[in-house]
Amino acid sequence: MLGLGPACPSLPLPLTPGRGFLQGPLAEGLVVLLLLQEGSAYKLVCYFTNWSQDRQEPGKFTLESTDPFLCSHLIYSFASISNNKVIIKDKNEAKLYQAINSLKTKFHPMVESSSSTLKFVNSVILFLRNHNFDGLDISWIYPNVKDNTHFTVLIHKLAEAFQQDFVKSTKERLLLTAGVSAGRQMIDNSYQIKELAKDLDFINLLSFDFHGSWEKPLVTGHNSPLRKGQLDRGTNSYYNVEYAVGYWINKGMPAEKVVMGIPTYGRSFTLASAETAVGAPASGPGATGPITKSSGFLAYYEICRFLQGAKITRLQDQQVPYAVKGNQWVGYDDVESVETKVQFLKNLNLGGAMIWSIDMDDFTGKFCSQGPYPLVQAVKRSLGSLER
Repeated sequence: MLGLGPACPSLPLPLTPGRGFLQGPLAEGLVVLLLLQEGSAYKLVCYFTNWSQDRQEPGKFTLESTDPFLCSHLIYSFASISNNKVIIKDKNEAKLYQAINSLKTKFHPMVESSSSTLKFVNSVILFLRNHNFDGLDISWIYPNVKDNTHFTVLIHKLAEAFQQDFVKSTKERLLLTAGVSAGRQMIDNSYQIKELAKDLDFINLLSFDFHGSWEKPLVTGHNSPLRKGQLDRGTNSYYNVEYAVGYWINKGMPAEKVVMGIPTYGRSFTLASAETAVGAPASGPGATGPITKSSGFLAYYEICRFLQGAKITRLQDQQVPYAVKGNQWVGYDDVESVETKVQFLKNLNLGGAMIWSIDMDDFTGKFCSQGPYPLVQAVKRSLGSLER
């Protein structure tokens, strides 16, 4: 699939889809989808980013690194908009922020104008068919209440056009999905869920970035807790996967259309005192990752190196681990926590799991001594039968 828009992390400033507000560039956009396996059972939707090819070895990720049998759906993130048409751009780090911010000015007028939207819809179908993609994933993390109607209309027009294309074509119908926020405030502001449920094949729930170095007052917190912590009160009780999944379903999205996000990265902090528990005061983001080069952010392969000599604590209430070494604190997911999350989504009969992103797992198997793609493989094993 093709993905439009950088709604997810891997940037120096977080986009915080879990918290319902943005700390970095405004994120709306496109992603391209490739359907790798068809059939029944669970989806395993895997994002990979086009800027991961620019990382230094051994973090450099290319298409040659991708196992075609690893996931049921593969989403290339991300495409862009130029003159109301969808295009793919290769990006280097120097141009990344400029490209992301440009989406803010290009997406808004496109969805406000019916003629621009029609031009966009037609360009999407032509682009996807010409490049043999299987669908489109639109990442819509937009806190403007006025624009939730525009988004609904855009999705409806895309769905109608995809169906008309299918009737005229000898090919399978193009899939239409959306990457959506897990933050309650943004859910309320950004999505007309019952209407979207009629047109979307499924949603990719960005159930991570619930906590990070953007918070004030700055204290440690886990990136993607499965459940709320014992000390969570008020709005803090919203910042967990269980609440976000339940909120989307209660607002009208069928459980089988909810694909639950699982991150392959962690959020880190620099501790401000000797206190190391969740909620400990922090003085700033964690140290820059040696490969991802982002403060407050570590890919799983970087975390595996960090864990050597670190003190690991498993949060029994939130069912995820964190680690401390010196004044550095990182909350992350490991094989045990992703297996627990998969059992949770299976108990709720969700549509499957989404990985953000496979290029931040230990795809080479050189860092974690767990073989290639240890987190994705754990999710896949726990899901059992994938769509075929």
